[in-house]
Amino acid sequence: MATFPPYPPHPGHPAGGVPGHGPRVRWWQRNWVRHGALIALLTLSGLVILALVRQQTGTEGFLVGLGLAVLPVPLLLAAFRWLDRVDPGPWRNLLFSFAWGACAAALIAIVANSFATRWIATTTADPTSADTLGATVIAPIVEESAKAAAVLLVFLFRRRDFTGIVDGVVIAGVTATGFAFTENILYLGTAFGTDQLTGDRGFTSVTAATFFVRIVMSPFAHPLFTVLTGIGFGIAALSPDRHHIRRVLVPLTGLLLAMGMHAIWNGSSTFGQYGFFEVYGVFMVPMFGLLTWLAVWTRQRELRTVREELPAYVYAGWLTPAEPFVLGSMKARRLAREYARHRLGRQAARSVARYEAHATSLAFLRHRAARGRAGADFVVRERELLHELWLRREVARPALDYAARRTAPPVPVVVPPWPPVYGSYGTPLYNPYRS
Repeated sequence: MATFPPYPPHPGHPAGGVPGHGPRVRWWQRNWVRHGALIALLTLSGLVILALVRQQTGTEGFLVGLGLAVLPVPLLLAAFRWLDRVDPGPWRNLLFSFAWGACAAALIAIVANSFATRWIATTTADPTSADTLGATVIAPIVEESAKAAAVLLVFLFRRRDFTGIVDGVVIAGVTATGFAFTENILYLGTAFGTDQLTGDRGFTSVTAATFFVRIVMSPFAHPLFTVLTGIGFGIAALSPDRHHIRRVLVPLTGLLLAMGMHAIWNGSSTFGQYGFFEVYGVFMVPMFGLLTWLAVWTRQRELRTVREELPAYVYAGWLTPAEPFVLGSMKARRLAREYARHRLGRQAARSVARYEAHATSLAFLRHRAARGRAGADFVVRERELLHELWLRREVARPALDYAARRTAPPVPVVVPPWPPVYGSYGTPLYNPYRS
């Protein structure tokens, strides 16, 4: 673990360097160019998918579908955000994931599925078989690949924010939520148009049946499929950089499992009169329970990592003795934020929340370093996080001490008489601010 100088250099410049004398950055490598191109791509995809869906459903059907399809979205997003509360990722990653799923992935799916199904029908002269093959084979491959592209992009270009299984689950789940949102607009709007032609109303209408199946019974279907891909990328993020084969094969395995699960779900209607309910009860519900348990267990494991890794910084003087316990408990963290909000206002509560997030990232960074998974920027990243903690200590520590008194067991917290703590890079961990 590297030592921490009193005044670390600005992260935008190399240590000891002079501003403006770094390597030249070409115009296409600038962040504003990349962000602008990505926003333009997603905006264009959104406009095209909006026009296509409205063309197929009509204006009235589109509005009805939009109103019904939006209902499960807040619940799903809240569930994934809750799962990500231990080490919350940036909002920009979630916004990108949802927009990619709702716009880019949905556009790819509509165009590719329509083209493939039409080509099969023309080649085989059997439209019925083409529709079945398109739903059970083509659609799972195309849709899961399109959604997986968002997870891959975050994994490659936001690697600092993608550190484990929970991050993979959240990014994949939010992407799939956006995709399901657009798809539900199309299905519900088309069903409403069918009811307008047939005159069906109420619970016997196609709209009611579609709403029950897609919104009530299976709003988690698409997130459940894509989460398997996210788990694969999460395991790859936990693997050392030298394990190249594992870092490639595990995400591909997750993607194949997602495609297979999607194919079984889409093919359930061909399994007989009760095929849908059999697949739902025997396959989908148990898988949903299993993956939910895995996600919650991983979340608890992250909290345990925080409690186990942060005491090293207590010995060095960066943290108070009670902070590892508080930061490893979601209840205590919430009490600390509430205390800061009631005493000092919302800005103080946000500072405490940032302190908690930085401390959690620091614990995960040390955890990866202890297992040989730290990147080349380990020293710089550790300095950044420690500096962020030190800047917020005056506001955060009283709130964390209050939370510790409210939640800690009735035993004194004593720092063990450890020998000097050494980090992963052989240098002693110390605090230059401590006198």
